[in-house]
Amino acid sequence: MNRAEILDAARQAVTVDRAATHGDAERNFKLVAAYWSAHLDTAVSPADVTVMMTLFKLARAKSNPAHADNWEDGCGYLACGGEIATGGADG
Repeated sequence: MNRAEILDAARQAVTVDRAATHGDAERNFKLVAAYWSAHLDTAVSPADVTVMMTLFKLARAKSNPAHADNWEDGCGYLACGGEIATGGADG
């Protein structure tokens, strides 16, 4: 895959596919943040969740760099995190 295909796949995943399968991303990240905060006894934000999930995908990419899903999902998590951190969903 080339970079445009990876970004297009990430865009499709975070704007259409994942929402249909898993529901609203921001709501999901808030819930994950609450669970992780409780488990770790420290505050975790929805933006932190997107960074941590990106790191998870990077670890998977290290194990299997040819698996496109790791790269697509990494881009998608960063896009969601950027939107959350900058208030992009509101503006």
